[in-house]
Amino acid sequence: MHLSDATWTDADAAATDLAVVPVGSTEQHGPHAPLGTDAYTAEAVAEAGATAYDGEVVVAPAIPIGVAAEHRQFTGTLWVSEDTFRNYVRETVASLAHHGWDRVVLVNGHGGNVSALREVAGAIAREDDAYAVPFTWFEAVGDHSDEMGHGGPLETALLRAIAPELVREDRIEAAREGGADGWGEWVSYANLAFDSAEFTDNGVVGDPTAGDADRGDELLELASAALAALLEAVESRDASRPPHK
Repeated sequence: MHLSDATWTDADAAATDLAVVPVGSTEQHGPHAPLGTDAYTAEAVAEAGATAYDGEVVVAPAIPIGVAAEHRQFTGTLWVSEDTFRNYVRETVASLAHHGWDRVVLVNGHGGNVSALREVAGAIAREDDAYAVPFTWFEAVGDHSDEMGHGGPLETALLRAIAPELVREDRIEAAREGGADGWGEWVSYANLAFDSAEFTDNGVVGDPTAGDADRGDELLELASAALAALLEAVESRDASRPPHK
């Protein structure tokens, strides 16, 4: 059940304590992919995973703005501080728990959110009347994960599978030519760069031409299967905290 489409009486009748919250970002993804890529992909995986799960799941609306100051030089990018982001996620989970949906998987589509989501999920599990676990879809697609960049093959492939009309196909070659091969500027295992504009001219990292719709279908299948398995584990897990020793 997607809360955006349900009435309050539909929501009240939901016989589950399990929910998913898609979490994305509004940020540049090169000249060929929309600013909302991370939210669109997170929502698609959340909905597919909820469908694949053998049980009822409440799907919350996507959180569309995240921790993305690293893309601020590219017009249209929006961002909030990690404190604001963590508070927003925590209070969203608290409102779900208020209605009895107190086991929550945070389905993430943006790399910049990863550390903040892990931290806030830990705070929720330790201090609140809820249990939350972060899940980043592009970390759950097997060997494909090695090619995750930014506006590169994985995100372009998934967009071509779920919303092909949003991909500017006439700009794909330009996206590839102006992009970087890898994320950051590394010396002695340290990344010298803090912003993407320091190492990519057009915001792209990776080759978007390597991401067709068939690959996108495979990515969605892998990510949704992984999410369904996680939902089963979250539903059945003893979420109580270990006692003081």
